[in-house]
Amino acid sequence: MTDLAPTIESLALSLGSRAVALLDALALVTDEPGRVTRTYLSTAHARALDLVGDWMRERDLAVTLDAVATLRGRRPADFDPDHARTLLIGSHIDTVIDAGSLDGCLGVVAGLIAAEEIDRRGLKLPFALEILAFGDEEGVRFPTALSSSSAATGTFRREWLAAADRDGVTLDEALRRFGRDPEAIPAARIDPTGVVGWLEVHIEQGPRLEHWDLPLGVVTSIAGQSRFGFTLVGTAGHAGTVPMDLRRDALAGLAEIVLAVERIGRQGTGGLVATVGRVAVSPGAGNTVPGRVEATLDVRAGSDAPRLVAIDRIGHEARRIAERRGLDFTLERFVDVPTCPMDADLQEAFARAVGSLGLDTRRLTSGAGHDAMAMARTMPTAMLFVRSRDGISHNPREWSSPRDIGLAVEALIRCIVDLAEREARPAP
Repeated sequence: MTDLAPTIESLALSLGSRAVALLDALALVTDEPGRVTRTYLSTAHARALDLVGDWMRERDLAVTLDAVATLRGRRPADFDPDHARTLLIGSHIDTVIDAGSLDGCLGVVAGLIAAEEIDRRGLKLPFALEILAFGDEEGVRFPTALSSSSAATGTFRREWLAAADRDGVTLDEALRRFGRDPEAIPAARIDPTGVVGWLEVHIEQGPRLEHWDLPLGVVTSIAGQSRFGFTLVGTAGHAGTVPMDLRRDALAGLAEIVLAVERIGRQGTGGLVATVGRVAVSPGAGNTVPGRVEATLDVRAGSDAPRLVAIDRIGHEARRIAERRGLDFTLERFVDVPTCPMDADLQEAFARAVGSLGLDTRRLTSGAGHDAMAMARTMPTAMLFVRSRDGISHNPREWSSPRDIGLAVEALIRCIVDLAEREARPAP
């Protein structure tokens, strides 16, 4: 464990224990008793909005709920509030099925405690603080991930309203049942000209900070992602009668391609990762040579060039393997998201805050998507990662220590103060 000044250790434990108490309370709000499941516009989501809204009011924040059910708690600027800009802080409060208590929720709770501490310490800010609790980051109920944060940046696509959940309820219908007006979604847009930026505190959801024995890390970018479906077609045949040298075994071809994907991923740069994650084998009988396989490929990296080079290499290698084995190969791209770099100035503000705590200011890429991806479309954006035990997330075992969480909250406070000092300086 990194040795820190006793005052920092004590402060971190105090802030962390307060954050964990709120996170544990929020985890009790669920659609499924016995596990944390809180999907967008569900009954549990409504109860969570009530709870977080109460916490906002307890901290003297002005609370509003926009057309996509994003909860907003606003602390006005201490100087010239009618003309001051706004610093946005937050994350999401929806979850995956059978989730942990930290993913997304930590960013909202960290913002709330930071706002409370700024008042408790008598600090004055030249900008407003607004804490946002988004509702549709995970995309579990509807195929519309990031719709809440997209509305905040004016990039919500109207066709998303026709997307339906597994019960056939459209997003439009669900919003109306929730007391929201889809026609008012354009009004949810936040004018970026009046914004200092977006700050998001989030658990890493990976093992790197733990591997480095560091509690915090500054995010440089959110990895670009390309996802594909691919098919190999050979000839199904009797497992006992088709000689090995005459087989067109689609699964054996896939096995060779999977190893090629792993090899190319290991050889890549820029945090490249490549994964074959889902496989369907036909006919799927124990005594039949597989004649067809369908699989998925996920390729991500912290910058676009390594990802695109890897995709070309994987495609070339897969076609070469298929041709040598007498298999038909098809590859279809269905997701292609470019790398999302974080704002350099806000990264530095987070790095200065982390360094002021006596910690190494390690930088890292996010391999997962976040609301910050949507926010970065129109405004400066930065993220601070908190160490995840065993790198586990989207799982009830998801855990970060109260100490690490407290350090993240204090780093957020110091980042806010740093930005306030720079905002208050007269232009040269």
